[in-house]
Amino acid sequence: QLQLVESGGGLVQAGGSLRLSCVASGGTFSNYAVGWFRQAPGKEREFVATITRLSYTESKADRFTISRDNAKNTAYLEINRVEPEDTAIYYCAAGVRLARTTIRISSEYDYWGMGTQVTVSS
Repeated sequence: QLQLVESGGGLVQAGGSLRLSCVASGGTFSNYAVGWFRQAPGKEREFVATITRLSYTESKADRFTISRDNAKNTAYLEINRVEPEDTAIYYCAAGVRLARTTIRISSEYDYWGMGTQVTVSS
């Protein structure tokens, strides 16, 4: 069973940048699509970015860049020009049965990390 651990969250000033990491273990990481989602207090979990097994990517905005290093079993999310509205818990997720029509849907992912908190000060 794939296990995911996020890191890299913390307190950042608005306008700055942040890189989150998601390290996988317990499975063949390259077989999985990886997505990043976030959930702010009182709000539903929302899609941020995703990268497929073949490194096709989608993101909610150009400020978010997702990448992966299969040799390190790690996926990354870089957030540029952070805004206070980016404050949330960021979750990494992985799935094997995803298609381009479903990669933004959280329920299509099979495995989830515990999340990492990102707080943006204005």
